[in-house]
Amino acid sequence: MTATSASQRPQLHKRISSGVLSKLVSWLKPGRGSARADTGSLSWMSLGPSTNSGNPTMLQFFTWDSLHPHVSWWKHFEAEVPSLADMGITQVWLPPPNKATHRNGQGYDAYDLWDLGEFEQKGTRDTRWGSKDELLSAIATAKSHGIEVLIDAVLNHKMGGDRVETFRAVPVDPENRTKDLGPEKEVQGWTAFDFTGRFGKYSGLRWSHDHFTGLDWDHQTRQHGVYRIVSKRRKGWSRNVDKELGNYDYLLGVDIDHSHPEVRKDMLTWGSWVLEQTGGSGFRLDAIKHIDRKFLLEWITTIRQQPGRSQAFMVAEYWSANVKLVLLYLRAFNGQTSFFDVPLHFNLHNASKPNSRFDLRTIIDGSVLKYRPYDAVTFVDNHDTQIGQSLESWVNASFKLQAYALILLRGEGHPCVFYGDLYPNRECYDEEIARRLRRLLRVRKESAYGALDDYLEREHCIGFVRRGDASHSGCVVVLSRKSDGVSGQAPYTIRMNVGKNHVNALYRGIYEPSEPVTTSAEGWGAFSCPPGSLQVWVPE
Repeated sequence: MTATSASQRPQLHKRISSGVLSKLVSWLKPGRGSARADTGSLSWMSLGPSTNSGNPTMLQFFTWDSLHPHVSWWKHFEAEVPSLADMGITQVWLPPPNKATHRNGQGYDAYDLWDLGEFEQKGTRDTRWGSKDELLSAIATAKSHGIEVLIDAVLNHKMGGDRVETFRAVPVDPENRTKDLGPEKEVQGWTAFDFTGRFGKYSGLRWSHDHFTGLDWDHQTRQHGVYRIVSKRRKGWSRNVDKELGNYDYLLGVDIDHSHPEVRKDMLTWGSWVLEQTGGSGFRLDAIKHIDRKFLLEWITTIRQQPGRSQAFMVAEYWSANVKLVLLYLRAFNGQTSFFDVPLHFNLHNASKPNSRFDLRTIIDGSVLKYRPYDAVTFVDNHDTQIGQSLESWVNASFKLQAYALILLRGEGHPCVFYGDLYPNRECYDEEIARRLRRLLRVRKESAYGALDDYLEREHCIGFVRRGDASHSGCVVVLSRKSDGVSGQAPYTIRMNVGKNHVNALYRGIYEPSEPVTTSAEGWGAFSCPPGSLQVWVPE
């Protein structure tokens, strides 16, 4: 979950000059940073159990409105674990497990991080997703099947305070948080968090307005806005945040002050505690552009200092289509976390638009994958990009499978598959896409290995070859987008070489209809797919 402004919308995605980018990535040269920064986070973080020798794959196991009609979400996940393991999933990103503001809150409306569905608070013991015991059971089952679990950490804000407090604050311009709209004044805010249902278990901290930097509701005047809380100890917003809207410290709810000693102690302790309690293996870090970078880096480092946590997985959500901005943040974290490749997502989204003229030969340009492949967690869609959500940028069905082939079969980055594309749901399910996506996952697990050769033939049709290795066959991929709305076009054909290990070999497509291809004595073959489609071949 994150916020966006008009300047971030997909249609305004801009390419960055190669000169600017070359300066940004010059720090990756040996000796310019830490060893971890030089090699990239994916080269040393755990992407799944060490016993797994195949291609690691992440799955986001929820949509925005996920609810199972018969069992809790945690029980649903546990029941699916054997099937996920069979698909080749090695890592699952679960929704925030913490108590929300109400029974059906997704957890991004974070009330109490220390309540994982254990205490009677906000009118419920369970969270939207189930009870703490069910969560622990599901994670234990996942680990027994070779799947690690990521906890979604919502560290930026709190919501659903227990009491109103009166204090001083300054109204600021929502479009420029560095500009005051008036003098300091008295306001009332829902900033008292007593957690009376938890009785001080795990953490004794009771939060007040002193622990926050801002809010968006003055209960005294019943007015919305952005208010900067005045404190003798603190001087304004954090400076170590994104510069969008002047200063993007504030996102929503009541914004946490990560410089407060009590807050720091509580949150630094929680990070290690929640992994120990649940059996989780790492984190998805929500909305990091709004969180003090220095604190978050300390938070990550503190977790990694715990026994057995040195390779704990971290992936950060920094929502911007501008790769320069993402790379700046990636540099600030010095190789300690991977980043979701939002710029690549927007390339896929733009290529999928009706009558798109997107040049597929440049599909990876301007992405994290292009410049820092060992820091890129690639994805096609997620809960925020769904139709109707605040960051709507859905990859249309006409290009969905092509997009998945690009992130699953090329062997670059760490791909994350979306539950909404794989499982029946009320929001975004397409049965045909789900069926074909499962076949792509099978190819990733069994065949997509070895050297990569690109064949960037046309702006509307490209191909690539994975040559295989000693234990895996490799595969051949051709994908295309629809060209200018023209129908009835002949299939696109690309002549590709599969390597010396597959000369005179018979390749069969995984999707019907498909004609088999026999390679020549030199390894060449003519591989075709209809316009606006995808075909993948594996040798017999």
